[in-house]
Amino acid sequence: INAEYMGCSVAIVGMGGVGSVCAEMLVRCGIGKLLMFDYDTVQMANLNRLFFRPIHVGLSNTQAAAVTLNEINPDVIYEPHAYNITSLEHYMSFLNAIKNGGVRANTPVDLVLSCVDNFEARIVINQACHEADIVWMDSGVSENALSGHIQLIILGETACFQCAPPLIVASEIS
Repeated sequence: INAEYMGCSVAIVGMGGVGSVCAEMLVRCGIGKLLMFDYDTVQMANLNRLFFRPIHVGLSNTQAAAVTLNEINPDVIYEPHAYNITSLEHYMSFLNAIKNGGVRANTPVDLVLSCVDNFEARIVINQACHEADIVWMDSGVSENALSGHIQLIILGETACFQCAPPLIVASEIS
């Protein structure tokens, strides 16, 4: 465990195949705080590709992830959020969480990881990170799992997601 990581916080949006692996690796590295956003629930059909177990079926993805990840590293602060960030009623909650979700009270998270499977959520993440001046990274895998993308967005240094979406997302291939 890297002591430097203990002072860092990361928000992951989407706790599916990509998000759950990212979360596990961050926890194993000793991240200080992990915020997780996903509106879905664990289903039997997900168990073959995710770290969830049959006892988690019916729980929100974020709550089940918090339980599993806490078994790996109980020193991490876990903050599960089981709602859809793209809904108008939850956008401000999402924005507030990333603006004030740092390890130290009332500080922003250090990074937002987008592990979602839809364009609308990526646009919302882009908007919120732009408003909060937070670096974020988008990732995605095509439906056939033969290709994917990673894109780092740093406000004022790189193009924002809406200005330069990855080709696979812009062409709606995935």
